[in-house]
Amino acid sequence: MTEKSKLSISFRVDDGVIEHNNRNFLPKNVDPSRMCDNVIYKSENLQELYHQLFDKALTKYNSKKRSNEKIADYYEHIKNGKQEKLFSEVVVQFGDAESCGLKSGNRELAKEMLDEYMKSFEE
Repeated sequence: MTEKSKLSISFRVDDGVIEHNNRNFLPKNVDPSRMCDNVIYKSENLQELYHQLFDKALTKYNSKKRSNEKIADYYEHIKNGKQEKLFSEVVVQFGDAESCGLKSGNRELAKEMLDEYMKSFEE
């Protein structure tokens, strides 16, 4: 059995918190000396991304609506809405604190596996 096959993989979908993802604040459970180990695969301005993805569809939608039904800015519409979320995040984890923690021999292997996963996810 290879070392890779001994590690578990877990996926969790959470409500996204952009301030946390961008590390704009430091939670109490984070060791600041280890922040240099953080890997950022992609960081985009969420509001700009909304415009890139939805402005064309929004223009088409608004062309068929009365002026009082039109949506001026889809990002703001979702942000201020009560049902939708601006985004969700998927947390992917290889191993756990015991099998891939600082003192385990699998930490680098787990990092390599995550990197491989992320590259294929982008494709």
